[in-house]
Amino acid sequence: MRAVVTRVTRASVSVDGVDVGRIDEPGLLVLLGVTHSDGAEHAVKMARKLHEIRALRDERSCAETGAPLLVVSQFTLYGSTRKGRRPSWTEAARPEHAEPLVEAVVAALRERGARVETGKFAAMMSVESVNDGPFTLLVDV
Repeated sequence: MRAVVTRVTRASVSVDGVDVGRIDEPGLLVLLGVTHSDGAEHAVKMARKLHEIRALRDERSCAETGAPLLVVSQFTLYGSTRKGRRPSWTEAARPEHAEPLVEAVVAALRERGARVETGKFAAMMSVESVNDGPFTLLVDV
């Protein structure tokens, strides 16, 4: 499981011009990808990592501050550009495998007490964010 985590002052995701998720205060925008070998244990580990990672200002975490997270599924995080000019998606999990795991990450975050907004799985989404820093991390579990 892989995530691109960006510290933001605000972020939103919309589908067909309608907001489906929004955070209007400092927090984390999480673009989340799943590969074939990921399972439930990866979802729990990723949720813990995202909630506790010290990516906010003053090296604080969402767990410490109560800052929100906006989680958006993104299969392209497992795209490979090693050969040729066209990305290969063979490492990205199929939707029937990936969707329950993305939902499991969100559920595990909420069980930890995190405030979580989400995008819409497999939809064509528009994501807007105001980066803070900028501060962006790649997180693999």
